[in-house]
Amino acid sequence: MLVGLARIQALRISSCSNILSLMKRKLQQISSPPPASPSSPSKKLTVAMPARPISTSITLTAREEQLKQLLLDAAKYIDEQDLHQQGPPPREPLVLRWAGGWVRDKLLGIASHDIDTAINAMTGEAFVDRLRVYCDEPAHRARHGLADGDVGRLHTVPRNPDKSKHLETSTIRLCGLDVDFVNLRKETYTAESRNPVVEFGTAEEDALRRDASVNALFYNLHTGQVEDFVGGLRDLEEGLLRTPMEPLQTFLDDPLRVLRLIRFASRLGFRIDPEAERVMADERVLGRLRVKISRERIGEELEKMLKGQQPVESLRLLDRLGLYHAVFTNPGREDMPKPDATAWKTAYECLALLEANKTPGSIYDLLVTGEEARYYAWSLATLTPWEQLPDDPPMKSGKPAPPLPAQAAREGFKAPNKLCDLITAAHRHRHAILELRDVVRDRREGLHERDRFGMAIRDWDTRGGHWRLQVLFAVLVDVEVRVGMGKDAGGSSSSQEAVLAEWQQFLDHLVELDVMNAPSIKRLVDGKILTAALGVKPGKWMGAALDVALAWQLRNPGVDDPAGAIEEVRRRRDELGIR
Repeated sequence: MLVGLARIQALRISSCSNILSLMKRKLQQISSPPPASPSSPSKKLTVAMPARPISTSITLTAREEQLKQLLLDAAKYIDEQDLHQQGPPPREPLVLRWAGGWVRDKLLGIASHDIDTAINAMTGEAFVDRLRVYCDEPAHRARHGLADGDVGRLHTVPRNPDKSKHLETSTIRLCGLDVDFVNLRKETYTAESRNPVVEFGTAEEDALRRDASVNALFYNLHTGQVEDFVGGLRDLEEGLLRTPMEPLQTFLDDPLRVLRLIRFASRLGFRIDPEAERVMADERVLGRLRVKISRERIGEELEKMLKGQQPVESLRLLDRLGLYHAVFTNPGREDMPKPDATAWKTAYECLALLEANKTPGSIYDLLVTGEEARYYAWSLATLTPWEQLPDDPPMKSGKPAPPLPAQAAREGFKAPNKLCDLITAAHRHRHAILELRDVVRDRREGLHERDRFGMAIRDWDTRGGHWRLQVLFAVLVDVEVRVGMGKDAGGSSSSQEAVLAEWQQFLDHLVELDVMNAPSIKRLVDGKILTAALGVKPGKWMGAALDVALAWQLRNPGVDDPAGAIEEVRRRRDELGIR
């Protein structure tokens, strides 16, 4: 079994040659086919194929072994039933293979609970239907030690060519593992259609249509061997992501493969084949990415990148390969502006630095408080370049237009409403956040007004949520502008350390004032108490009056008696319009 991914990545950083020698000792001696020679997209593609599959063995866990035996016996059972039925000539015997990511991860020593099963002569749904019949027989359940819950419900995801899903997939939970079933297939693209013709195919044809050679490996359940038709084992040894077919045609056929390669490169610590890199931002590829791939699919890939262990590696690749404007935009808006992303690197590298130094009381520790917040933080880091541009004019209704960064998120990668609300709030509150930061930095009047800071934080949180992440967005934009773009006061640039020191000082001050949890402070006075004390009916004045009472409460920490807050409202009743 190969070493774990963490060790592989560490070795790759210290010495690429060490990885090669280590993995060569672990893998059997193999002879892989040479990479496919680049060819013009308009010509017929010729790919060198090995004389026979190159195989190496994999060690299964107990549950994987249980699943393997179950599927093999079910396939044999289905074959025998079909052989004895009268009708058309019998099909070829079933051959089952586990495919793609599971094989890759097993060879890298990474645990995987999702298995894709490729079938040679039956659709996934047809096989699972027959499998469930097999599992319904008590003798079969006993033979395989199937407990209650070991065979879940069938779920079929239909084909959706408009979203580049060209074949339905049947999913079922078996033996504690999530298993997808689909038939081996080949895809033929024509100039007349952006959707391929999908047919049953061989294992070799199925391997060729995949996004990367390391994702085109099969584990044959019948032989117990890994099958390699496109040089995936060699590329796995070398830490290389290479397309099985000519890169430009591969990306033109399915432009989502561009983002998938970036995700795998950042997740695995692999490098992308230079020939593939060279065409990933080709205008023809980007043009098809805009019209052929749904923004939901782009959002799914981006979410996986940003929730991974190394989101900064994904952003570095998106940046270096010139893909920023293809992902972060509103493709349906013809006049959508393009921000200058030259200094974007400063923002995402800053977040990576903060995340790597999340000591107690640090900027990251105070502002990013969980996994969801981490994903939102990295999402915000993708949108900092948009803060350079002026807002759109107000809408006809007079309401402010959605901020450009929120448009880029909603339409570019279909960010969910909660994230879009946060982006909108972070944009609209950024200058107010900067103003309070300056109060602390410059020791201005109001520095010790606890109610000023606490009420501001509550307002930010009420209008968009996650006030801490709104502050983080202000930090990242500030670093991008003052450090990356050199647009500090007077036209000079500041060092990143100096800018971050100002923000650390601001957050330390909030901690000292004890207002970090201001949004969750329990009010001493509510509307019922206030109306009873003042002897009036509720009215439009209520919201402002409650804020006056809460501000008094913030100025008087530790006081439990609401009398002072009520008296403050009574003193200002004319100002508040209380009649």
